[in-house]
Amino acid sequence: MKIAIISDIHANTLALDAVLKQIKTLSIDKIFCLGDILMAGYDPNGTAKIITELKNLEIIQGNTDKMIACFNQELLEKAKNKFPCMGFALEDDLKIVDEKYKVFVKNLPENKYLQINGLKIQLVHGSPRQQDENIYPNMPLDEVEKMVENSNADLILCGHTHIPCGYSLNSGKTVVNVGSVGRSMTENKMPYWALLEISDSATFQIEHKCAVYDNKKVSEYIKNRNFKHSEELAKMYI
Repeated sequence: MKIAIISDIHANTLALDAVLKQIKTLSIDKIFCLGDILMAGYDPNGTAKIITELKNLEIIQGNTDKMIACFNQELLEKAKNKFPCMGFALEDDLKIVDEKYKVFVKNLPENKYLQINGLKIQLVHGSPRQQDENIYPNMPLDEVEKMVENSNADLILCGHTHIPCGYSLNSGKTVVNVGSVGRSMTENKMPYWALLEISDSATFQIEHKCAVYDNKKVSEYIKNRNFKHSEELAKMYI
């Protein structure tokens, strides 16, 4: 079975289209989406429409999806103080996101267990213990082991940091951060996703993939939204 894993699209339809174009050439059986589809991009409704129309999709909620779904004034002020460009993006997104997509992300689970051909898989956004916990490259193995110790999955799939990486742990678990489709924090700023192939005997291979798209155009789109600090957010794409 072939599975495409995407995460952290962040309202970037152009990047999502580039990744889905790749996926369509690979005879994919399923798509896993690890959350953060709506906030802090240029086209939340367009992105949500694409995601909700995908077939054979397994999807969970990301931390910024939760911010939109569970919005309150205290949360907004906290976001503005901690990370202004994201806080003001959230404020602007709340004005334009269609109500049906707010309901959609509100009803998503924060994590999901699946079993395919005997392989136990857990979908999380940040880590199994916290939706916004960071699994970065080059972390000590014992630190990652601690993050996943309460998961009984063989393979744990995550995103959130926007930087792809992976770990084979002494416990026998594999942890893979698939990176970000919509706002990559890699040097090339291009969309990353992962291709998972599972055999009938539950062995698997997983590979990070990279698409190419016009990130400069998206940067301009975001700058032109003209909310406070939109220029700062736009610089993250180039």
